[in-house]
This record gives sequence, C-alpha cells and structure tokens, in this order.
Amino acid sequence: MERYDLAIIGAGPGGYVAAERAGHRGLKTVIIEKSHLGGVCLNEGCIPSKALLKSAKLFHELEEAAVYGVKAETLSFDLTAAMKRKTKIIETLRKGVAYQMRQNHVDVVEGHGRLTGQHEITVGDRVIGAEHIIIATGSSPIRPPIPGADQAHVLTSSELFQIEKLPENLVIVGGGVIGMEFACFFSSVGVNVTVIEMLDEVLPPFDAELAQGLRKALKKVKFILGARVENITGTTVEYRTKDADALESVPADMVLLSVGRKPNSADLGLEQVGIAVERGAIVVDERLQTNVPGIYA
Repeated sequence: MERYDLAIIGAGPGGYVAAERAGHRGLKTVIIEKSHLGGVCLNEGCIPSKALLKSAKLFHELEEAAVYGVKAETLSFDLTAAMKRKTKIIETLRKGVAYQMRQNHVDVVEGHGRLTGQHEITVGDRVIGAEHIIIATGSSPIRPPIPGADQAHVLTSSELFQIEKLPENLVIVGGGVIGMEFACFFSSVGVNVTVIEMLDEVLPPFDAELAQGLRKALKKVKFILGARVENITGTTVEYRTKDADALESVPADMVLLSVGRKPNSADLGLEQVGIAVERGAIVVDERLQTNVPGIYA
C-alpha cells in the first residue's frame, strides 16, 4: 500500500488548490481524478462558457458597429472556430494545473477513487493509504424526469459545450445562472432562444430588480415564466402555465436542461466508511470535517 499524508478525490478547484497548498507545505500528497484536471469549472463550466461568451460578444458588437462607422458586410459566426478556441484555452489551463502539481510534488493518479476504509482509497487495483482524506468530487447537472428528456437533442450544460452545429430554436428549461448564461450566448449569435422558468422570475436567488434588468437586456430571448414543462417531443417543448388547463408548446430542435446540480456522492464508498449523507450531500462541521475523523469534504 502506498502511504500519504493527504489523499484528495477530485481535481477540481477545491481539490487541486488543496493539493497545491498541502504539497507546498511539505505534506506527501496525492490527488485522484477520473476525468480531467481542473474539474467542472475548467472543463465544463466557468472557463468554456466565458470563452464562448467572448466570441459572442465580439460578434454582437460587430453587428452593432455601424453606428460607430464600422461596417461588416459579410459578418457570420463560425461555431467550429469558437469551439476550437475554447478547447485550446481549456487544454492550456489543464497543463497549468498539471504544472502546479509537479512543482509542489503532488502525485496525480488517474481513475475512480473509492473509500475502502477510514484511511484507505482504492483506485482500480491500486490501494492508497492516507492519514487525511479530502472528498472534492463536485457536482453534475440534474436531469429531471420529464417525458422525452432522454432524447438525443435534449442536453445538459456538459454536453452543450460539445455541439458542432448551432440550433435554429433552443429551449432552455430553467432560468437560473447557467440557463441565463447560455441564453446570452445563443441569442447573441442568432439562435431563437426561449427560456421556460417554473417560478415567477428568472435568477431566483438574485434581487428582482437585477433579474428584470437582465430580461430587458436580452431583447431577443422569449421568456415564459410561471410555467412547468410537461413533455418534450422531437420538435417541441410542451408546457403548462399556472391555472391553465391546456398545454402550450414552443418549437425546439435543441433543449437545454438547466434546473440545477446535484452532488457527486455516488459510488464513493461513503456507506462502507459510515460517512453521514443528507439528500446526496456529505454532512460536514464548521471545519469541513465529516462525522468520520480525518475525512473532509
């Protein structure tokens, strides 16, 4: 068995920063990641979304540039080029995280880590022992049980970053921060966007004035508030507004499910070790320690 002072499951911002700090302070540290260094933020979230939004912003500004005396006669948006730039940024930043791990003498293990004891993690055939363990496995998009949500054109934010062609009509189910970010991008590059939100306003955690201001700024986006999606067909999304008897529908050749995220806590061996979990989330104290001493999350 390999022995470490600290073992971390998950190489997202929580995991790799903890690993870098621990290694810098002289702890023998290992970080375990089943996908890519950087986690959701770098690979499927903050970084790729901002890269695409930069492309969309430039396109939108050129569309409006005539008032400044700048004319673009044959303006078009090249999704392939934008995606290529996005991917290059991601790959560069992944290398940066890997460099930080090497510089701070952190071992990186590829594979699915699973707790098999209070001080033990199994990764395939490899057994890693550690005095302390951090679980930093992040979250993943929720796919609600809507009839038709399992079709190929119904995506979460993770899959949307891999599309090769812009849709004609995009319906976004959920008006939270992720849904609104994609509404900004797609509407800016010529896609017909409809946002369906179950509550009476988008961006529920934010002040109503901010949410209303954003909706007004997104003039090309259609908002359907106070509505519940009932069914997704091959070409439409069917919804029902409050107090309405009949279903209504909007066209959609692509659907984004953006109704929140859930903790990645399955198949980690939590039950075997006795770690307390509530609604899929690991329970921790004010020091982020679980009920099992030496294991943090």
